[in-house]
Amino acid sequence: MNITQIRRRFTSSRTRSGTNGESGFTLVELLVVLVILVLIASIIGPRVIGYLGSSRAKAANVQIQSLVTAVELFRIDVGRYPTVAEGLQVLVKPAGSTPGWNGPYLAKGTLPADPWARAYLYDIGGQGGAPFRIMSFGGDGKEGGTGEDADISS
Repeated sequence: MNITQIRRRFTSSRTRSGTNGESGFTLVELLVVLVILVLIASIIGPRVIGYLGSSRAKAANVQIQSLVTAVELFRIDVGRYPTVAEGLQVLVKPAGSTPGWNGPYLAKGTLPADPWARAYLYDIGGQGGAPFRIMSFGGDGKEGGTGEDADISS
């Protein structure tokens, strides 16, 4: 065997099995990757939670506008707004004999809950002279609040 044949065998065996015949990751390499992943999660995590809160508020606004439209359709058919005693339930099922009721006024035939799984509130006499008000108390379920806990109203 000459020197070139020995070199070919040596270099071909090194490239197949890796350097020094070892393969895998060292503990330091794994720790570096883990630290990088933790840093990325700590930066992105709070933003994702913030988007979740704002998306719930936006979903509540959309649902409230849908309920407002349903109440207005009820008024067109019946000639009046629902009473506080009837509430929003009258949009899916008539209360007693309601002349002119032509519902259900909601697409699914059920009254939706707000994004925090609580019922929407209905009251006569809204803000700014509006004839009624539909609202959700937000994430905390209490009147007032800021951020995700802020009240959402028609």
